[in-house]
Amino acid sequence: MDKKVQTGNQGGYRVIKRFFDIVLSFIGIVILLVPMSLIMLMVIIDDPGSPIFSQKRVGRNGELFNVYKLRTMKKNTPKYLATKDVGDPDKYITKTGRILRKLSVDELPQLINILKGDMSIVGPRPLIPDEKEIHILREQCGVYSLRPGLTGLAQINGRDLVSAQEKVAWDEKYLNNISFKTDIKILLATVPKVFGGENVVEGFDNTEKEMSRERES
Repeated sequence: MDKKVQTGNQGGYRVIKRFFDIVLSFIGIVILLVPMSLIMLMVIIDDPGSPIFSQKRVGRNGELFNVYKLRTMKKNTPKYLATKDVGDPDKYITKTGRILRKLSVDELPQLINILKGDMSIVGPRPLIPDEKEIHILREQCGVYSLRPGLTGLAQINGRDLVSAQEKVAWDEKYLNNISFKTDIKILLATVPKVFGGENVVEGFDNTEKEMSRERES
């Protein structure tokens, strides 16, 4: 890893970055409390069961943590099924879930993960343990020195349409250029690209799906 990154951005800015993560995630949770409650009610009505689920993901330093998401799949979905392995998405994804996934609203409970310190607002998306190829590449590039993020460079540069190698290349670029300015640029680009539903692919058509979407129980 570049010495400049270790002694500069990786040190001082990370302290500031964590402060902003705490403040912004807390504000976000407060503001979204009512709308999120309504969305959870919609999830339950669509497919009765818990509207929130947790799933093991790989976090900072390669340690596992429980990520929180809104449930978008039916209760009979196989354990830890990645979206790329869903041959018939309609069989598992609920009607409400399809909308939530397209707009990335299902990721909003991860504000709790950010507040807890499991994640950051900006960083590489957290993987499930079975995503071996990206996992190995991230280890080789030192990406796991970062907290995983709610959004990141891969999310605004192709999202589901880029390969594992390309995603890790974006992760490494962020690692080597982490700064307040970089984070602001990513956040500003996230709204139209990610929450606008760009580059979202479900099922086998996306052979390099970045993240496991879920199994809900």
